[in-house]
Amino acid sequence: MLHLHDDKYKELEEIANNVRISIIESLIEAGSGHTAGPLDMTDIFVLLYFHVMKHDPKNPDWKERDRLILSCGHICPVLYATMAHAGYFPVPELKTLRKFGSRLQGHPHREWLPGLETSSGPLGSGLSQAVGMALADRMDNDRHSGKFFYCIMSDGELDCGQNWEAIMLAGREKIHNLIAIIDRNNIQIDGFTEDIMPLAPLRKKFEAFNWDVIEADGHSMPDMNDAIGQAQAVFSAPSVIIAHTIPAKGFEWAERHFEWHGDPPGKGPEDVYKKDKQGAAALDALRSLGGRIVGEHE
Repeated sequence: MLHLHDDKYKELEEIANNVRISIIESLIEAGSGHTAGPLDMTDIFVLLYFHVMKHDPKNPDWKERDRLILSCGHICPVLYATMAHAGYFPVPELKTLRKFGSRLQGHPHREWLPGLETSSGPLGSGLSQAVGMALADRMDNDRHSGKFFYCIMSDGELDCGQNWEAIMLAGREKIHNLIAIIDRNNIQIDGFTEDIMPLAPLRKKFEAFNWDVIEADGHSMPDMNDAIGQAQAVFSAPSVIIAHTIPAKGFEWAERHFEWHGDPPGKGPEDVYKKDKQGAAALDALRSLGGRIVGEHE
């Protein structure tokens, strides 16, 4: 794991803000799609693609690359935007999100876009895919391939029972190069997770299945970088990072409101801005960083 020095941290924060702007621009153009999850996971995706993972946009099928498996496919606007800014395809193509014939559909299709590891949509299946991929890699490389498998999950999808079968199997097999990252934003489409199907005590549940558990601030790149470094150093168990995030991170009037889970600017709640003003207000907030200095440590 590379040290995250101050200059790199500032660079990553600037990239993350640009990625958030691209997310909102693509959602406005599409007129549909999810806002909360893509915005709250932006810092983590940027950290992975621009600092942590071994990958090559010019050779997306490079055999020795790390694998990122997106289980919660509905947050794909952040995956697409990060990949575009990383060089996998032109940034202007983001404006084709969810359009007929576009490579950038509302859920990722691995055969349409270089660099996608899996297709995703049905919640709860990504971790099973990641476990299978990691086990297959072990069979091919006798446990020491040097690859890491990063599975990005939502907290709401932990309501799905298939996850817990995968969690149990990964713990049994001690898949040390499997790192799950949970977007712990505490919302899902119908409300707050703890009102719909309580997940607490989430840490203890994973520990009971023989996972190494790390909790981190999902909006602190240094904190997440340290958490990933800790997970990479574990050789006796799979690891899970419970990343505490703020839904719709980037413009305060939408943050923490579960109503923004599945609506883009222009179709969200009108408690602060009317629908026809939401897109411009979101972009203004991001472009000004809410008055915060890029790279400033919070």
